[in-house]
Formats: sequence, C-alpha cells, structure tokens
Amino acid sequence: MKNKIKKAHCAVDYAFQRIGGKYKGRILWVLRDGFLRYGELKRAVVGITPKMLTQTLKELEADELIARKVYLEVPPKVEYSLTETGMQLIPFISQMRSWGEKQMSTN
Repeated sequence: MKNKIKKAHCAVDYAFQRIGGKYKGRILWVLRDGFLRYGELKRAVVGITPKMLTQTLKELEADELIARKVYLEVPPKVEYSLTETGMQLIPFISQMRSWGEKQMSTN
C-alpha cells in the first residue's frame, strides 16, 4: 500500500513494490476486461485463499490500481474493476505474459 511502501531506490523498485507479489499481477490481469465480483475473482485466481484475496484487493485499492464499487442491496453486491492507473499496467503485464509463455515453452 502507498503508506507502507518503503523508499524506492529506483523506478523499477517502486513499480515492483506496488505490483509485486504472487497475486497482484494475476488479479490485475483478470480485471483487464471489466468488472468482476469477489466470487468471480476467487475462481479466476487459482490457488488464492479468501484471506489473501481480501488482503490483496485492499492493497490494490489503496494503491489506486483497482476500484471497489458497493451496491446497496440485499444480498450485498461488490464489484472490482481497474482504475485508469491500473489499466496503464495491462500492456506491460501482457508483455510479461508473452515473455513467460516463451520461457515456459523452451523449458
């Protein structure tokens, strides 16, 4: 989260502090096409626990990479989507995905 980020030594360090970790990039990637509800995110991000998903969503929201929209209805409905800043990351995540696919196919 922004208030927990240590002083970055360079721009790359700063970027990885905000999007690094096991699940942040995957969550950003699955949100690239629009809104998803919590349960949809849980199914899309294989292997993530509910506690970790909740924590990671809070961190991404605090960093203003995703937006959380709460609908006042019963049962409660919450949707998550990328912010404009989050959308700016998608081309870079796409490049990393392509690089990863290439590396996986050679191993």
